[in-house]
Amino acid sequence: MTGRGDTTLLVIAKAPIAGFAKTRLTPPLEPRAAARVAAASLLDTLDAVSRSDVAHRVVAFTGDIDAAERGVELARVLARFVVVAQRGADFGTRLANAHADAARFDAPVLQIGMDTPQVGPEVLSAAARQLAQGDSALLGPAEDGGWWALGLPSPQPAHLLARVPMSTARTAELTRDMVRHCGFRVIDLPSYRDVDTFADAVSVAAASDGRFARTVDAVREHGLVSR
Repeated sequence: MTGRGDTTLLVIAKAPIAGFAKTRLTPPLEPRAAARVAAASLLDTLDAVSRSDVAHRVVAFTGDIDAAERGVELARVLARFVVVAQRGADFGTRLANAHADAARFDAPVLQIGMDTPQVGPEVLSAAARQLAQGDSALLGPAEDGGWWALGLPSPQPAHLLARVPMSTARTAELTRDMVRHCGFRVIDLPSYRDVDTFADAVSVAAASDGRFARTVDAVREHGLVSR
């Protein structure tokens, strides 16, 4: 049985820049307000990852941190992670390449995004331990048919992510089929709502605390929502 020394937690992240990140929040949010929400979501996610019981923490990042909302704070936090640049023309290819880059530690990889700020270190730690202690893959389904987490005990299946249609109602189903096709049993993690729309943001904020909840409350309270 392996332990925490054999687990890498990988975050796929985009610089929270107006017009670049969380564009599906606009409308009703103005682009800069949407970027503020994205920054808070990423910061809460990185905080949870920092406090998780794993050995390696990697962020696959894209975008100009100097142009990002809360860029100075984000740069300070990211300095505590191994940061690699995202590579690829489409999201599936970037995911596959990020897994390949995270495989440098020769350890199982648990990958998440920056859209579930309500997921805390306890959930991530438990998933990482489960991944390290067996030969099964993990899939965290999202309520919209996508997924919020993917755990692979070996990097071989990751290259097939480039063939999986992303951001569809069948993305989790097709990802599960892809991993099974590679010979792995797939265990489902708890389902969470990820933040794609403003309705998602309001719902997740109501069920959580931290920077994300405060930022969503602030953009509503201070009239940053387009009329």
